[in-house]
Amino acid sequence: MKKYFKLNNGLQIPSIGFGTWQTPDGSTAIDAVKTALAAGYRHIDTAAIYKNEESVGKGIKESGIEREEVFVTSKLWNSERGYEKTMRAFDKSLNDLQLDYLDMYLIHWPAVENQYKDWQKINAETWRALEELNKQGRIKTIGVSNFLTHHLKPLLESATLTPSVNQIEYHPGFMQQDIVELCRKNNIVVEAWSPLGTGKMLNNETLITIAKKYKVSVAQLCIRWVLQNDVLPLPKSASPHRIKENIQIDHFEIAPEDMQTINNMDYFGGSGMNPDTINF
Repeated sequence: MKKYFKLNNGLQIPSIGFGTWQTPDGSTAIDAVKTALAAGYRHIDTAAIYKNEESVGKGIKESGIEREEVFVTSKLWNSERGYEKTMRAFDKSLNDLQLDYLDMYLIHWPAVENQYKDWQKINAETWRALEELNKQGRIKTIGVSNFLTHHLKPLLESATLTPSVNQIEYHPGFMQQDIVELCRKNNIVVEAWSPLGTGKMLNNETLITIAKKYKVSVAQLCIRWVLQNDVLPLPKSASPHRIKENIQIDHFEIAPEDMQTINNMDYFGGSGMNPDTINF
């Protein structure tokens, strides 16, 4: 199992990230991050809108792991797009996380035509702020999240720096091949949020049958499947047992025929959130 993905600026990012979406602020988030780091994760993913950055920062600090060993990502929320607002929002995230720098900062969702006439300009100005923060050395690398092909192409045309990552919803039954292929052509690493389909993968009979073959959980199967498709998974859990189990996936490899079966699955569950139609 690959331990790192190499980003287009030469930086290495640990191949499994620990997601903190929907992890409650306070002791739950602090303990989850500490458990994850103790279990071997070295990549923590959060966002301003998760409302848990302060606790994530405390978990990192209390873990005893050296800061340089932990790859920390946060994301800019939609209400803070635009150059000046992005600069201020980044300062707040960094302050809440109690860190001196971020390893990666992402635009959480693209501005879209459904909501803004000048959506391309908004995305370009927001990206310009991320480029400036990267130039200042306050972020090691920058990227986007939930950008589909028609959002990413205009950004690539105006950008000075190519995004290093595009974090999208990706799980069995929902592989979003168009945007994955565009990212590959531009040397952009694809990250998978919700690799378990907000839990909907866990009860699928096909996945249960394949998981039994390898004597692993469905969650382990899905995370391994994501990696074998050369995508970086971001599983999340608040359960200490599942946090540990989700990173223990290097003892098996999914056979090509089982990969094909999973790759060919029709949509059967996920968040249902479409970047072009969301209302937040």
